[in-house]
Amino acid sequence: MKYIFVTGAPGSKWSSVVKNIYYSPSIDRSDSSIERTYRDELHLGAYWDPGMEFGQNFDCLAEYDKHTLEAEFDCAFSGHGVRIIKSHHFAMHIDFIKSTWPESPIVLAHRPDDACLGWWVKCGGFDIAYPSYAHYASLDNMAQKIQQQNASIISAVLRYPGKNPLNNQQLAQILGIEAPPDDYQQNYTASDIRVNVI
Repeated sequence: MKYIFVTGAPGSKWSSVVKNIYYSPSIDRSDSSIERTYRDELHLGAYWDPGMEFGQNFDCLAEYDKHTLEAEFDCAFSGHGVRIIKSHHFAMHIDFIKSTWPESPIVLAHRPDDACLGWWVKCGGFDIAYPSYAHYASLDNMAQKIQQQNASIISAVLRYPGKNPLNNQQLAQILGIEAPPDDYQQNYTASDIRVNVI
């Protein structure tokens, strides 16, 4: 397994799900930099989405071949280990990812639409330093995109048999990666997140 794909709508707390497996010894963390960190590791490592550093065309993901996309994934890394590739737009391309990388798990993070929007605003909204959300343009558009991405995630969970870890230790087991250090513990129920692996 070369990749772990992660998706969730803005405000789904998907970055906390990533953070709490990111320090597993199995993970390639060479995408990390000061410029790619926001508010005490609330966001860390590279993100792929239109308007961001990587993934400019990921709203049209299925129009590209596997080799081109992997080159875009890999350009953020220089190390070894499993690479976490995270994009909000993956929520709209789950079938394509499943068929193109069947050996790679997809981690889906979900919270209700209103909770997502409220958390995203609380975390900084359009003032978040990294990644950039400028391409969402307005709060109304952000609310619409959250609703669309969440609907796509719920649909995927219903279509694909998967697993529903309750914490990051279980998630690491399901993904087949080494457990992160004890400093990184996350209970998804307490964090108000539903996590599925398909």
